[in-house]
Amino acid sequence: MSIRPLVIIPDSKLRLVSEPITDISSEIRRLADDMLETMYDAPGVGLAAIQIGVPVRMVTMDVSKSDDERQPMVLINPEITWASEEKRVYEEGCLSIPEYYEEVERPDRVRFRFMNLQGETIEQDADGLLATCVQHEIDHLNGVLFIDYLSKLKRDRVMTKFKKAAKREAGA
Repeated sequence: MSIRPLVIIPDSKLRLVSEPITDISSEIRRLADDMLETMYDAPGVGLAAIQIGVPVRMVTMDVSKSDDERQPMVLINPEITWASEEKRVYEEGCLSIPEYYEEVERPDRVRFRFMNLQGETIEQDADGLLATCVQHEIDHLNGVLFIDYLSKLKRDRVMTKFKKAAKREAGA
């Protein structure tokens, strides 16, 4: 297992639509391990493969409250199959948009389907933080960032800030 570097905005990779996984190979299992280690190290509650530069439809998540009772999840080819009409606002952040948080409104409850590392198809209901996290991470697989739900003014400010930081880093 190894910690992989995170892809940070304005990197255009984050806008790629990730490809479905057709075979749960040893490379995919190794990627899942690396993603979990990277996510925990960051620290974060979710990570999409594209956030470490790999455009495949895999997500790792752990919304447990304690390091002592970790509950890692690996979702392969996840998709939302149902979303409630009721909405909820959560303050979201993103490992690819460091130290920026904003309130985002999303469906309060969702049902999602995915394959686990054993190749089993699982359907699960989620609410609260898990529902928000699943939606946020599946958005990544489709090239969508949580800032896309903000006003154009807020989104432009965030992009400008990170573009300036990227230029400073490139010049350093």
